[in-house]
Amino acid sequence: MNPLTEHSPEIESRLAALTLEEKVQLLTGRDFWTTWPLEKIGLRRILVSDGPSGVRGEVWDERSPSLNLPSATALSSSWDPEIARRYGAASAVEARRKGVDVVLGPTINLHRSPLGGRHFEAFSEDPVLTAQLAAAYVRGVQENGVGATPKHYVANDFETDRFTADVRVSDRALRELYLRAFEDAITEAGAWLVMSAYNAINGATATENELLETPLNSEWGFDGVVISDWTAVRSIESARHSQDLAMPGPLGPWGDALVAAVRSGEVEEAAVDRKVRRILLLAARVGALEGVEPAVTAPVLVEDGIAFAREAAAEGSVLAVNDGILPLGRPGRIAVIGHNALHARTQGGGSATVLPERVISPVDGIRAAFPDAEVVYSLGAIVQEGLAELERDAMTNPATGGPGARVEFLDESGASVFTEDRLASALVYFGGDAPVSSLGTLVFETDLTMPETGAVRLGFASVATGRLIVDGELVLEATPEALGADLGAAFLAPPAASAPVDFQAGRSRRVRIELQPRKLEGGLGNALSVTIGTEPVETDAERLIADAVAAAAAADVAIVVVGTNARVESEGFDRSDLRLPGRQDDLVRAVLAANPRTVVVVNSGSPVELPWRNEAAAVLLTYFGGQEYGNAVADMLTGEREPGGRLPTTWPAAMADVPVLEVTPVDGVVRYDEGVHIGYRAWLRSGAAPAFPFGHGLGYTSWSLDHAATNGFDGDTAVVRVTATNTCDRPGKHVVQVYAEKADSAVDRPVRWLVGSAVVRAGAGESREVTVAVPRRALAHWDDGWQQEAGDFVLRVGSAVTDLPLAVTVTL
Repeated sequence: MNPLTEHSPEIESRLAALTLEEKVQLLTGRDFWTTWPLEKIGLRRILVSDGPSGVRGEVWDERSPSLNLPSATALSSSWDPEIARRYGAASAVEARRKGVDVVLGPTINLHRSPLGGRHFEAFSEDPVLTAQLAAAYVRGVQENGVGATPKHYVANDFETDRFTADVRVSDRALRELYLRAFEDAITEAGAWLVMSAYNAINGATATENELLETPLNSEWGFDGVVISDWTAVRSIESARHSQDLAMPGPLGPWGDALVAAVRSGEVEEAAVDRKVRRILLLAARVGALEGVEPAVTAPVLVEDGIAFAREAAAEGSVLAVNDGILPLGRPGRIAVIGHNALHARTQGGGSATVLPERVISPVDGIRAAFPDAEVVYSLGAIVQEGLAELERDAMTNPATGGPGARVEFLDESGASVFTEDRLASALVYFGGDAPVSSLGTLVFETDLTMPETGAVRLGFASVATGRLIVDGELVLEATPEALGADLGAAFLAPPAASAPVDFQAGRSRRVRIELQPRKLEGGLGNALSVTIGTEPVETDAERLIADAVAAAAAADVAIVVVGTNARVESEGFDRSDLRLPGRQDDLVRAVLAANPRTVVVVNSGSPVELPWRNEAAAVLLTYFGGQEYGNAVADMLTGEREPGGRLPTTWPAAMADVPVLEVTPVDGVVRYDEGVHIGYRAWLRSGAAPAFPFGHGLGYTSWSLDHAATNGFDGDTAVVRVTATNTCDRPGKHVVQVYAEKADSAVDRPVRWLVGSAVVRAGAGESREVTVAVPRRALAHWDDGWQQEAGDFVLRVGSAVTDLPLAVTVTL
């Protein structure tokens, strides 16, 4: 690694060459995704891009596809730092392919409540597991020469009023939980950036908070760039703090106002200089500073990204229930049921979205994996809410005769100022060359052919006044109203309007959409989101279920894929409940009654209620499985791969049982009054029984754990040793988990808390000695500093937080 520091001569000489105006310019982005270049000091632009489950690149465009990796909840379910490292490395390879210098990930906020809208994008309810995986992810990204950006610092664990809400949280909970998740990414992996959040913490907005200095810089030794979440920098006050880069640009609260503030003495120039030094150091690390060798000259870990996506999806899938039906044998007839079986969710909504070249659905994967079986598909229940984009093979560009659509930008006078040919009907302009700021009307035109005769609800989703014209006839004119002004709700999940349009199978109709968008404010003035698509038509719900039941009854095995939709899990809003959308629970119950040999595959990024879970032959929790999702599901059904996941977050039986739930601010405040008792800690304290506990996962192998031992602390670490034996007839994976307890503690402690874990893999009948290092710090508590309580701590060893058959004692 390059030993360059922010005070190296290569940095200082360039800083000295800059005027105050030039220095200040470098502190605000040039546009949505890049920083300012400055030729006179050999500085090129730095390109950042949304991750964290893929890298979109500079444009949000299906013509520039990206690798779509499984969601962070799937990654964390692997409990495997090596999988996390490879995940980060794959992201970096994608970044380099797209010319990206910085990946805006990983998202490592905690799963404080299952209602959190971006739950799927974060790792776990446990700070230690999150910290270990975050460090591995960061290491994988940066070993391949790309900057990683742990986010959102800090306590950004909800979406409701996230721009303005103030989190009131104790210093102890901050240190032991919410900051802990970031600490290893800095101290162990040396992250080159951190993203500051929108929310306030204890009365001070994140970009104006002392937490940016302490502990981030002063204690952890962070020497990288604090980049803001988009539009999170709001005043000159943030320039006095350790906030380094305001995004996006070129407009923002700093600029000329910051130059004036420095000249008047309101802000010290030394504060500006420190920010510039860090931006120049980042530029040097990623190879954006001429004459300075980058931190990494060649990637360290490169592998087939699509193959890894398939592997990672299985490694992060949790087999929650299995009566022995899985893996399947060679069924002659398979009924595949469910909306998500055909239209799977491979990623959550919002800024984490990438556009893959292809997606393998469960139906596709199952048909490929069981070539000798008759595979019958039934919809079963409508899950979709809002618009689904048009199928690409249904569109013909009227201007070219090729696939897709013609898109034209007209200015306020009606003159054409920009034209492009697109392959998809979901269009996001968030960066790139399209002149959104001068747009008067957007025109989308395609010749649309439907495979079946009947009415289709056709429409548009955008913050705009729109007109739908079919074969020259006005069908709809509407102005859908946005729900709130949040980036996610108003921009990434815009409101929709639709109307019924009749189609004859195989005959095209000319579809023209004219949209006059409402201008977004602030840093989003050059952004636009438009989807042209279809809404579900009214259907006979009972008939859909009856058809699925008939198919299941006639099959050797039924596979029901249930899940969420984009209105349930997305950036910009929190969830209101944990139920599966639509009639999916009714569907599952009916299918189970018709065929007890039913496997339920759950395609949600975060916990959902599964009231029928004890009646199913198997329940497989697969999260959002990335673009190879269908192949991964098929691999697990056949037994080609073992579901290798263990739960990183508790799954409740019912929302009413969840001990820490509330995410909605009251009078602008979210109170983390539960302190250090979140996740499984809160469940243990409440005594309520969840559906599936933290750490749970069955896999296809059985294991015995024996002979736990430790020699106690040698310096700052105690090593727990245990013998793990695969008692099954196939190779497999297990996760050995170690939790600490302290009876009669003078400190308000959890019943038990995770202090370490290790993945073990072994062949049939093989034994392995597993070692788990337990840092002394894992037994400490925060009270104006890290404090150690003297006495005995019991370290319990097992396979889940409620399955801990072995114990050893260490003494402090």
